[in-house]
Amino acid sequence: MESAAFASRHGALVSKAEEALRRLTPPADARPARLHAAMRHSLDAGGKRLRPVLCLASAEAFDAKADASFAAVALECVHTYSLIHDDLPCMDDSDLRRGRPSCHKAFDEATALLAGDALLALAFELLATGYADRPALAARLVQELARTAGSRLLVGGQAEDMGGLAAGATDERLDFILAGKTAAMIGASFAMGAMTGGANEDDVGRFRRAGLAMGRAFQLVDDLLDLTADAASLGKPAGADAVNGKLTHVGLHGEAATRRLIGQLTAEAEAELRETRADCAFLVELARRMSARRN
Repeated sequence: MESAAFASRHGALVSKAEEALRRLTPPADARPARLHAAMRHSLDAGGKRLRPVLCLASAEAFDAKADASFAAVALECVHTYSLIHDDLPCMDDSDLRRGRPSCHKAFDEATALLAGDALLALAFELLATGYADRPALAARLVQELARTAGSRLLVGGQAEDMGGLAAGATDERLDFILAGKTAAMIGASFAMGAMTGGANEDDVGRFRRAGLAMGRAFQLVDDLLDLTADAASLGKPAGADAVNGKLTHVGLHGEAATRRLIGQLTAEAEAELRETRADCAFLVELARRMSARRN
């Protein structure tokens, strides 16, 4: 895909995601204002909007007129909730997120905890109400996101990650963490977009598997950047993995092996996408760019 065409499409999808986030989530001055201001502080911090972009693009890959805005915003709400909670002193204890003070630093720990809780609940409200006229789709989307955000994947990955290197430096444990903390939500972004676009079950499965491979690659790139980039470019503290004794692939196998695995996972994602009936040129190019990113 040509660079100019990719940039135009990517920019349009980011704009669509931003507009949907403003439209479908409460304003900062809604009562209770401090809670909603905290939610908006973290939602409006920007970031790559990767998950909503992937969801929107996946829907449009099957139906150019599909609008997956509710699913995209639900995904971003769950992702943002997880970041707020991960940053808390009792978890990863990070003062910086997306280039601005973490929610608990800008407000306080109790407000940050409640802001995350509220975003999690809002995600499922959006799916239930946004697709009320398509109840079968709403049920599938709720099931996908609930499974992804639960104790076996997103929350489970964070729980396992809390043990750090001391809990055992094995590939099996590392795979569980990678699958839960990052890959599961990216896999769900692909799958929920495909569902909203009307994909059949086989193609939803292929998109989910593509997302899982891309999600693993994304986290491996993050781990490399934690070693090589600075806080300004990352938008969060650099070198945190080593300081916190985190189990990472680069720590276990080194930079060269990690870069090889990123290439393999990216190729796997591309192969899964090309097996579908979808127009996947944009998603294939995005996967390649994700694996080569510098921030």
